[in-house]
Amino acid sequence: MKRLVPIAVGLTLAAMLPGAALAQAYQCSLPDRLDPVGPPRADGPARKVPVARYVLAASWSPEYCRKGDASMQCSGRNGRFGFILHGLWPEAAKGPPPQWCAKGPRPRPETLRRSLCLTPAPGLLEHEWAKHGTCMAKKPETYFKVSGILWRSVQWPDADRLSRKQGLTAGDLREAFVMANPEWTREQLGVETNQRGWLKGVRLCYSRRFRPERCQRDDFGAPDSAPLKIWRGL
Repeated sequence: MKRLVPIAVGLTLAAMLPGAALAQAYQCSLPDRLDPVGPPRADGPARKVPVARYVLAASWSPEYCRKGDASMQCSGRNGRFGFILHGLWPEAAKGPPPQWCAKGPRPRPETLRRSLCLTPAPGLLEHEWAKHGTCMAKKPETYFKVSGILWRSVQWPDADRLSRKQGLTAGDLREAFVMANPEWTREQLGVETNQRGWLKGVRLCYSRRFRPERCQRDDFGAPDSAPLKIWRGL
């Protein structure tokens, strides 16, 4: 398998993508120290297959935190979060995606800390690097750098305002995203909901060269006509 993303690719991304946008944290203050987290456990078999495209997955934090827990993402001690970066996922041309491609190195604490306002969960950062990043890059710093460049290249719509729209649909969310990012089209944005129609997250679909492209069926998620509800967490 051919791995990706030397530093030159990251620099190319920075040049070709739109200007950086603010992260989708309502507020964010970094913790003084990180509680230690153990190495992630593989949740499936190692699978080394060529990378054909990518998905940048974002979670809608208020829905995730609705059940309540004491994590940085949900406790409110380090801020309130809207859309957060779940991870950058390599995809295969056909069939299951690559995953768990190598063992280590684990991210250094300072590397994790720098990413916490985008992904306010050290354990999730470790998991995303081990499961997805090892199929793309040799070092976790490169994986998180490229993920951050892509994340900051888009403007996120005001989901709080959208949540108040009568008759809201998944298509309305796609339209709001495209209005904020004219270089994207509706077909390039996936919308993920739970069984009750509440927004869980969105997926941004990219080619192997990190250009927006039409989402595959599984990534597109809810059709435009699907009713949508957005939990504000207040």
